[in-house]
Amino acid sequence: MTITIYGIKSCSTMKKAFNKLDELSVSYEFHDYKKQGVDKEAVQRWVNALGIDKVLNKRGTTWRKLTDEQKSEADASVDAAIALLVENTSMIKRPIVEGQLADKNQPILLCGFDEAEFERVFG
Repeated sequence: MTITIYGIKSCSTMKKAFNKLDELSVSYEFHDYKKQGVDKEAVQRWVNALGIDKVLNKRGTTWRKLTDEQKSEADASVDAAIALLVENTSMIKRPIVEGQLADKNQPILLCGFDEAEFERVFG
């Protein structure tokens, strides 16, 4: 099983996700946006699979601090929204869990923490 969990170490939602993965004995690599950034290809892949509305967190302070012009551009263009996500990784909903379950040869892409979903996928 090769799993990468993307997010920010200090985020309380990330801590819940780490605890649940540990509880389910799932090994994973952690990719810290704040320290490592994230490339456009990864964000594009997530948006293609899940949709911009799922990946872009409009409830956080980073979104609220954007100018009205930036928000309008992001709402009008997925490409503009992706560019903002790459620049402002705090606006990516956390966590993003991506990888492959070896025993099921099945790709995984989860966005946000849902305990029941984690148990269903990894349990």
